[in-house]
Amino acid sequence: MFLPLTRPQLAEARRVRAAELFDQGRSGAEIARMLGVSKESVRRWKRVWEKNGADALRRRPATGRPPKLDDAQVERVRTALERGAQAHGFEADLWTLERAGLVAERVTGVRLSKASVWRLLTGRLGWSLQRPERRAVERDESEIARWIAHEWPRIKKGR
Repeated sequence: MFLPLTRPQLAEARRVRAAELFDQGRSGAEIARMLGVSKESVRRWKRVWEKNGADALRRRPATGRPPKLDDAQVERVRTALERGAQAHGFEADLWTLERAGLVAERVTGVRLSKASVWRLLTGRLGWSLQRPERRAVERDESEIARWIAHEWPRIKKGR
C-alpha cells in the first residue's frame, strides 16, 4: 500500500531536488519556479548546500523530549481504539479525548494529558476531529422531502 508523503517528507524532497538542480547549474529563479517555492527559500538552501553539501538539506531528527509512547504502543492503542468506544464499556460509540486517554492508559500503562492524547490521535494515528450531526430520533426523511417538494413551493407562491 502506498502512503502519501507527510509535509516534512515533501519539504525534504523539494530541498533534495533543489540540490540536484544546483549541481546542474540551474538558476535560483528557475529552481524556485520548478519547485513552486520562493526565491528566498532557494537562496537559503543554496547557502546551506554550498557550505555543507546536499546532506545538510535532509531532515534532522526531532529534538526535544522523546514521545511517551513508542511505535509498538501506538499500534496497540490504534487497535484498541478501532474496536470502538462501546467495546471498552462506554455507553455511546463516540471517542472523546478523556475516553481515548483512558483506553491508552489501560493498554500501555502510560497516563497522557489531553494535549498528548490529541497529538497521539491527530499526529501519530492520523485521525481528525469528527462531530456527530445532531438530529432528532423522530426525524422522517421521506416526510421532509415531500414537504420540500410540495408544501414549500405552495407556501412560497403565496408571497
